[in-house]
Amino acid sequence: MRTVNPEEHARKRAHILSAAAEEFAAHGVDGTSTARICQAAGIGSGTLFHYFATKRDIFHALFGDDVPRNAEACARALAADRPDDGLDLLLDHLLADLADPLVPGLAAAAVFQANRDEEFARMIHTDNTQIRAALATLTGRLATAGRRLAFPPERVAGWIQSLIDGAYLTADEPGFDPAAHAAELRRIVAWLTGRERTGAAPHRTGGPAPSHP
Repeated sequence: MRTVNPEEHARKRAHILSAAAEEFAAHGVDGTSTARICQAAGIGSGTLFHYFATKRDIFHALFGDDVPRNAEACARALAADRPDDGLDLLLDHLLADLADPLVPGLAAAAVFQANRDEEFARMIHTDNTQIRAALATLTGRLATAGRRLAFPPERVAGWIQSLIDGAYLTADEPGFDPAAHAAELRRIVAWLTGRERTGAAPHRTGGPAPSHP
């Protein structure tokens, strides 16, 4: 009986998904064939179908693999000693792929697929719900600690999530600067969560500290 090396299996699966991501981002779900994915991955159809039964399964896996990763990020954020720190951790995670050139195409393909694929839509909804719940909990903790939020915690969480989603959907616009956009988004989050009004330490993404007169 042939044994399966789990590490090799995971590596090949990840390689197929990486090649498929490029095809889906460039051509959408309908414009991508399993033959194109095989060519991009440098594998035969037999190998592809050993890992994924259909093209739809491949697309589902691209986004489905994010669900547990996002759950872990939410758990780490909620375990932080300070809600500000937890919010920073979660924002770091959610904005990590903003500079990935494949993201705008994949995000557009996901929106299209969710409108016609009920199972995929449920998966995306589950992921969005867990992120929204973590953001609402963190902003609720800020409010409980006396922070003056711009809106009730659930509304602040909704705005933060919408701003992040919008950033990914517009990341292919001419002149889009991922670092600048992320910095501006964090400033908006600081206003929404009352951080600017309290003088709480802002999130830093590296670079020299500001000078003081």
